Amino acid sequence: MCGIFAYLNFSVTRERRYILEVLFNGLRRLEYRGYDSAGISIDSSFDSSNADAVVVPPPLVFRQEGNIESLVKSVYQEVAATDLNLEESFSIHAGIAHTRWATHGEPSPRNSHPQTSDASNEFLVVHNGVITNYEVLKQTLIRHGFTFQSETDTEVIPKLAKFVFDNANEEGDKSVTFSQVVLEVMRHLEGAYALIFKSRHYPNELIACKRGSPLVLGVKELTEESSRASFNDPKFLLSNGQPKELFLSSDPSALVEHTKRVLVIEDGEVVHLKDGGASIFKFDNAKGKPNGALTRPASVQRALSVLEMEVEQINKGKYEHYMQKEIHEQPQSLTTTMRGRLIRGGSCKAKSVLLGGLKDHLKTIRRSRRIVFIGCGTSYNAALAARPILEELSGIPVTMEIASDLLDRQGPIYREDTTVFVSQSGETADTLLALEYALENGALCVGITNTVGSAIARNTHCGVHINAGCEIGVASTKAYTSQIVVMAMLALAIGDDTISSQTRREAIIDGLFDLPGKVKEVLKLDEEMKDLAKLLIAEQSLLVFGRGYNYATALEGALKVKEVSLMHSEGILAGEMKHGPLALVDETLPIVVIATRDACFSKQQSVIQQLHARKGRLIVMCTKGDAESVCVGGSCRVIEVPQVEDCLQPVINIVPLQLLAYHLTVLRGYNVDQPRNLAKSVTTQ
Repeated sequence: MCGIFAYLNFSVTRERRYILEVLFNGLRRLEYRGYDSAGISIDSSFDSSNADAVVVPPPLVFRQEGNIESLVKSVYQEVAATDLNLEESFSIHAGIAHTRWATHGEPSPRNSHPQTSDASNEFLVVHNGVITNYEVLKQTLIRHGFTFQSETDTEVIPKLAKFVFDNANEEGDKSVTFSQVVLEVMRHLEGAYALIFKSRHYPNELIACKRGSPLVLGVKELTEESSRASFNDPKFLLSNGQPKELFLSSDPSALVEHTKRVLVIEDGEVVHLKDGGASIFKFDNAKGKPNGALTRPASVQRALSVLEMEVEQINKGKYEHYMQKEIHEQPQSLTTTMRGRLIRGGSCKAKSVLLGGLKDHLKTIRRSRRIVFIGCGTSYNAALAARPILEELSGIPVTMEIASDLLDRQGPIYREDTTVFVSQSGETADTLLALEYALENGALCVGITNTVGSAIARNTHCGVHINAGCEIGVASTKAYTSQIVVMAMLALAIGDDTISSQTRREAIIDGLFDLPGKVKEVLKLDEEMKDLAKLLIAEQSLLVFGRGYNYATALEGALKVKEVSLMHSEGILAGEMKHGPLALVDETLPIVVIATRDACFSKQQSVIQQLHARKGRLIVMCTKGDAESVCVGGSCRVIEVPQVEDCLQPVINIVPLQLLAYHLTVLRGYNVDQPRNLAKSVTTQ
């Protein structure tokens, strides 16, 4: 969804050109989140000839529809037209930037961020999320004389800030602070948001706050003495007069090239950047205006943490696209996911799995009435792939819930349930709301995410990080396979107390050790998938049939094709073929059938025979050596993959479909990493 970035330099001289490039590069790092317009705000030149020296000139605002390069071009064109000095230096300066994914109002400059309070840009705001009560606030502000220029929900926020500030000054409170204004604004907002405020009334200050949407603070000390200081000390964030650079971002990937010292801002926190320090306040909605005055909150202390990420992880390296890189990284990402968690055993010790984040809760999970997987999109498909093995090894009923549907139905969740929340980002809005719902109902909540410190990781009782590494392509690839592996290990850990399944568990653990090598082997199909993509480039539709463990593979393969190549594709449970989908079959419609060796193999052979009898245009994925068994009279195209344990086969089988989706997209001329209308982290409902 929307991306937020801010840069504040303190006691270190930076030219305006440098500041602009830092902001632009920050937005480039956030491109993968999905966007359709972008904007920035920087300070204008101070007029030293002005007799009224206390008047701060309005900040400059640049907004543009389209990609970031369109914004960059328009900014430099406007700079040239106005003779703005790019070499002008600032020892202290606060700039904000934003990429917008349209929710309220079409992509256009007037709907882009920063949104402003008035023509003088007294208050500026960049926003990620949705304000659900904006219509009520908008009507109230209109009655107080405000006029609105955009169709966004965001515009009410800077106007509300100006309203609060003006009222405080009219009441004689000339000492009202920036944080007081923002806390009062927050008291009126409903919905999910991450916000950064900039104001000409508080020059060289920024305020960040959040509820639901992600936001991270990065701190870069520029003196050796300060760099040696312990950033685990909460006092490290306080103003010490030392030169430093402060950054705010929706995602740590935009910070790692500048600093690894970060603070993950928590819900309800307000971070005030001023004089080189960061003051943190906790928002309390119960505290209103005592005697008409704005509240003066007490500050809280937080320590920084170290960002476990390298710059190399967010670069493409030798690959043309992030999706391509992430598909080919899967042998390494799977190895990292399993590192330290698989125990090989020995002559007197059984092979087992160790999941440190769950070990204190395994007995509770084993006593559960049922296990409920909750997720959206690819994460839901990964859980679906793992459901059969979890049912087999645990003996506990496992149900599947799409997060939004669970919320719409207010489906029953019981105290005796274990709910497992699966999300790559850990910030998915629907999944977070479902988590709140499960917590209210008293269920044990387990999180499976790829993001340390994410909202799901913080708010669940326990969980497992998949450790797949930074995933930037919007279409999830390596996170999907790592999620399946983690949930297979979850099944092994839960079923570890059952002697009757020990042989089965040990076979799966052996399969997990071999899995990265098998994925490396299947990646050799890259050229074959490219050739297949060339045959399908002009097609309008694609069907994918699977069953058993590979029903999830059919759903996920079809999802990958539709989200990046923009070709209609549908994953279908093969057992439902005769209940409608068979009517679509003719000699022109391409159909992928997943028929690798497992308990459903003979049934899939029957499906292939029926499709062949109706002159179906078949592409069959089968186990190596089975081509003659599945391809009737050599009339279909075959994709042969290596065989692994049945519960791990979805990890192998999805890779050729990921490659097919990638090559289809490139050949059709679409943007692989930023598919039309989609966002990486879905932080709105």
